[in-house]
Amino acid sequence: MQPTNTADPAYFHKVVDCQWACPAHTPVPEYIRLIGQGRYSDAYMVNWVSNVFPGVLGRTCDRPCEPACRRGRVEESNRQQPEPVAICRLKRVAADNKGEVKSRMPAIAPKNGKRIACVGAGPASLTVARDLAPLGYDITVFDGEAKAGGFIRSQIPRFRLPESVIDEETGYILDMGVDFKSGQRVESMRALLAQGYDAVFVGCGAPRGRDLIVPGRWEAKENIHIGIDWLASVSFGHITSIGKRVIVLGGGNTAMDCCRSARRLGSSDVKVIVRSGFEEMKASPWEKEDTQHEGIPILNFHVPKSFEHTDGKLTGMVFEIVEAVYDEKGKRSLVPTGQPDVLVECDTVLIAVGQENAFPWIESDLGIQFDKWGLPVLGNGTFQSTVANVFFGGDAAYGPKNIITAVAHGHEAAVSIDRLLNGEDVAVRPAPTTNLMSTKMGIHEWSYHNDVSADVRFKVPWAKAELALASIRVEVELGFDAATAFKEASRCLNCDVQTVFNRQTCIECDACVDVCPMDCITFTTKGDEADLRQRLKAPAENTEQDLYVSAQLKTGRVMVKDEDVCLHCGLCAERCPTGAWDMQKFLLTTTQAGPRCRDDNTRTLEAA
Repeated sequence: MQPTNTADPAYFHKVVDCQWACPAHTPVPEYIRLIGQGRYSDAYMVNWVSNVFPGVLGRTCDRPCEPACRRGRVEESNRQQPEPVAICRLKRVAADNKGEVKSRMPAIAPKNGKRIACVGAGPASLTVARDLAPLGYDITVFDGEAKAGGFIRSQIPRFRLPESVIDEETGYILDMGVDFKSGQRVESMRALLAQGYDAVFVGCGAPRGRDLIVPGRWEAKENIHIGIDWLASVSFGHITSIGKRVIVLGGGNTAMDCCRSARRLGSSDVKVIVRSGFEEMKASPWEKEDTQHEGIPILNFHVPKSFEHTDGKLTGMVFEIVEAVYDEKGKRSLVPTGQPDVLVECDTVLIAVGQENAFPWIESDLGIQFDKWGLPVLGNGTFQSTVANVFFGGDAAYGPKNIITAVAHGHEAAVSIDRLLNGEDVAVRPAPTTNLMSTKMGIHEWSYHNDVSADVRFKVPWAKAELALASIRVEVELGFDAATAFKEASRCLNCDVQTVFNRQTCIECDACVDVCPMDCITFTTKGDEADLRQRLKAPAENTEQDLYVSAQLKTGRVMVKDEDVCLHCGLCAERCPTGAWDMQKFLLTTTQAGPRCRDDNTRTLEAA
């Protein structure tokens, strides 16, 4: 192997697993340290720069950072129950306990004469507005609803996300001089373009829920509802009750929200019925756990055959029982078991089997191309459509994902729009900037708390069941108090404080090898990667994480460190008699719209 190029911004970024996994690359360890210090407003603003909606995401994020968390891998290797740091819920701590932050929002530059329209007031459009309004762009956001938020407001139940949180965080953006056209749904892209906007961003989401067409669907239609439409009606107060016996079809997060909402609207018998196995359900693991915690059963391997009805009144559904069978290539098929069909009685069905994009308002002769799945054809990473000044993001771009992905799309689209309107190539991006700063304060002192906590993950307290299930507007999760937040924050391994090796001062005494609690440092002869991984003191078997390999040392050996299981405890640096090891905090600053995205230090997206 060649010596590791630690000057490459991606190298140490990848070591910070949680930040690497976050679509918006939020500097997770940085804000967790601030929370541990009680600096909640600072932690909130660190979040706000990256993910825009800390209070919303602290309650509802899909948490791609948590499965990536090093803590889970380390605990697993120590034969404990792997439990990542509660990154998402710590984000909420910052949002709930912050002080006044309005004065810390960006200053607004004078208007630059450029006008941008955002279709839809969801997270992607609001991120575009947040990034571009401070630069002097005139931003107009159109939405058919009375308030901003998009699917954050319409599809996430209030027992998970209070409306006050949505109002606050969308308000920070609209207060930047954004012109919000509430109750104005865009009906024609042609008419919108005719208004002379310099750029248009489409962030209208995936507004159409998939239907399920089986016998009886139309005869019993009065008691069969599309899940996302039903959730919106509940959110806006149009629906306040439901039948006593409810079937929810589907295994995603929308289905989990539907069944838990139905339970709160008075249904005494709610069932989730899925055609796949429990492990294959698309819902987040914690969403499934919360559903079961509330006593809602999930029936798997049931394929819908018909809606049963009497004189147009829904009475139940018939399901075929199937099982999963895998061929020699691992491809799964659902095969009937031969068991008798099952009748499940009900008086209401909520269909939550997926969502799809719908663009009937975009005329076919405008030059905006769509693929065979009905999704816009977009430039690689630019979110630019086949019409140069029209961009897409969020669910409207690549289909239903989640809030944090929509935010990431908004950031990138804003960079593209900014570059386009300054006459520059949208397919070019400046590299992110990085910084490494020593945290050493003395021989055995560091400017960060480097003790490794032995605590297991702390549970977030819930409201009492009799209160939580009695109203759809009572928030279920109560959030961590300050003391618990401190203890949970202490579980973070500070993966952004990097172990940086200086071969020039290393005397190869192997003191760092002896003191390392994870056996992740080895001095050995050179070799290729596969060979080195097996010759380390503890074999490095996770090939997703890199090896840190030094240039040749005085003895001809090299230092090899397995980045995968390092605790960032600093013992190697404390033990080293020559200071060859140092603990240096790594900071990644991602490219956002503004003067930095238009400098000369650029790279093409294709080469990134």
